[in-house]
Amino acid sequence: MDSEPQLARVLWVTVGERGYETDTAGTGKAGLDAAALHPPALVLLGLDLPDISGVDVIRNLRRWSQAPIIVLAEREQSGERLAALDAGADDSVIKPFDMDELLARIRAVSRRASTPGTAARVAYGRSSRRTRHDRVI
Repeated sequence: MDSEPQLARVLWVTVGERGYETDTAGTGKAGLDAAALHPPALVLLGLDLPDISGVDVIRNLRRWSQAPIIVLAEREQSGERLAALDAGADDSVIKPFDMDELLARIRAVSRRASTPGTAARVAYGRSSRRTRHDRVI
C-alpha cells in the first residue's frame, strides 16, 4: 500500500515479474479491504498514506494477520518507522531504495514466515495482477 502511484506501479511490475501475484492500493482503507478479501503472504507498506497512518494499518492488520510487513519509509520518517516496527512490521527500507535489496528482503521475510505446503501471497498499491500462486500486497 502506498500513496505514490509511480512507485506502486514499479513495484507491481517488478514484484509481478518475479512470479508473485500482486495487488495494489492507494489508501490504507483500500489496502485493508484488499487484504481482508484476499489475505496476503506479505505486505509492502508505505507510511505516507492519504487517509490513515501506516502505523494504524499495521495495528489493524496485526489483529487478524501474521503476514510479514515490510515498511517503505522516507528518511525523515525515522520516528514513524520505529513506531511501525513496534506495531508489528517485520522490516523496513528507506526510500529511495535499491530494488534488488527490497527483493532480497521480500525473500528473507517470506522464508521466515513460510509454512511448508502453503502458498505465498504478497500485495502493494492499486491495480491487480495475477501471475502464479504467490501473492504480495
